[in-house]
Amino acid sequence: MQATSRWLRMSQLFSKSPVHSGIADLRHYNAEYCEWGFGEPLVLLPGLAGGIDLIAPLAQRLGEHYHVIAFQSRGETDCFALRRRFNLDDLAADLKEFINWRGLEQPAVMGVSFGAVVACKFAARFPDRLSALALQGLGLRFESGLVQRIADMVLSSYPIPGDCRFVNQFLSLLFGGRPAPEHLEYVAQTCWQTDQSVMSHRLRLLRRLNLRNEASRITVPTLVVAGGKDILVGTKNYHDLAGSLCDSQLVQIDRAGHLATISHSVEIVNSVSDFFSAVKN
Repeated sequence: MQATSRWLRMSQLFSKSPVHSGIADLRHYNAEYCEWGFGEPLVLLPGLAGGIDLIAPLAQRLGEHYHVIAFQSRGETDCFALRRRFNLDDLAADLKEFINWRGLEQPAVMGVSFGAVVACKFAARFPDRLSALALQGLGLRFESGLVQRIADMVLSSYPIPGDCRFVNQFLSLLFGGRPAPEHLEYVAQTCWQTDQSVMSHRLRLLRRLNLRNEASRITVPTLVVAGGKDILVGTKNYHDLAGSLCDSQLVQIDRAGHLATISHSVEIVNSVSDFFSAVKN
């Protein structure tokens, strides 16, 4: 049987086999983790949905430059973890514990969307535990616009099947433009690996988010990667975050949306690599 061109594109874009994977026995949960590449360590935190699988294409590309280590946030693979109350500070403490468990001294840390919030909290509380920071899909505050309110209401109140036309249309908006069919299919399939209750809980943690205090305490060099067509985080919000950091650089990818890690991973990797290389030198 001859492979279709679409199947070949999917296999090339989203081949995500890590070099190594395992389980970290942390205090509050067993965290799955995956590793790619060799070199200086870079801890990568996934977003609100999809876990490691959604950032795997980015991790694989970053693995050409760094030893990338991604680990699952609390609740990602076990929605019963929500029985124990926890907040964003607790997730930052999980990150510190994982870094200690993995034996990393001062790795670079990169967070994507919800993971960027956790990374920001971590950098403010434990500034001596990382060397540099990269944040993608994060502004200074949570924007309670129409899109955010609809997502919050729907996730909190209605059971949604994984294959839902409304959800797919919503996800397509997060690309900032018309996505490639294989990109949309991959995101739709991957995001719904995260239980709906976990996504709803994470959104609740973000409702009153304002990172001004945390940003003022972050002393490590920080890269803020903005999407020019991000409907969840506005341009001003990105600039407000970068302006609140004492040592920051803002890079905007004009045609990218919130899911830039899928649609513009090459541009993100180039920006991160250039920034971390400049910091090291």
